[in-house]
Amino acid sequence: MKHLLVVDDEAQLLLAVRINLQARGYDVTVAADGAAGLAAAARRTPDLVVLDLGLPDMDGVRVIDGLRGWTTVPILVLSGRTDSWDKVEALDAGADDFVTKPFDMDELAARVRSLIRRSEPENTTGPVIAVGNHLVDLAARTVTRTAEAPADVPEAVRLTRTEWAVLEILLRHPGRLVSSKQLLAHVWGTEHEPEGSYLRFYLARLRQKLEPEPSNPRQLLTEPGMGYRFQPLETVGKT
Repeated sequence: MKHLLVVDDEAQLLLAVRINLQARGYDVTVAADGAAGLAAAARRTPDLVVLDLGLPDMDGVRVIDGLRGWTTVPILVLSGRTDSWDKVEALDAGADDFVTKPFDMDELAARVRSLIRRSEPENTTGPVIAVGNHLVDLAARTVTRTAEAPADVPEAVRLTRTEWAVLEILLRHPGRLVSSKQLLAHVWGTEHEPEGSYLRFYLARLRQKLEPEPSNPRQLLTEPGMGYRFQPLETVGKT
């Protein structure tokens, strides 16, 4: 049985989330503030953390920082904030996905299933693929700079589980159009597909991390109204 830790200061929401997740077969521990959440995680490492950003004792990003200091457990952020910067900050700190309040319990459960599934080790192999100034190793799940990269390119790039899931399906179909529906089903499952805005958000983050000119992408391409395409380096610029 998977063990989940839910950290939120809204008592009614915390109760509803606990009941719903328990009904789906999870063992659920709850905490009403950041300090209690960190202590609960230290006592018993969860398989996934559901974390509200607006906690009474500390910002949720500080909780993410505290967890990421010693564990790679998947973190699903709950946010009632409308500013997308709050979500970006949480993802940059190490969160893996987010759900905006108010949310549907079926959506939350689908995100939990998806993150747990992607966190389990797989016996997969894969090539090393050049994306911008980086080498993406699909088997090792690492992104490192190429030998020819400019000095300001970081040695390594961290991708969240959701970013990996989006990137991997594109890289495994080089040059081919992958429809938005295919991507949504692959990343979030067929049980509950989020809106296409999630894909736009994650593609923008991948371009920011991997493309030399994120506003003018050459490899992680959008096909308006259809989907997305990964263009291998050796064909970029050719006619």
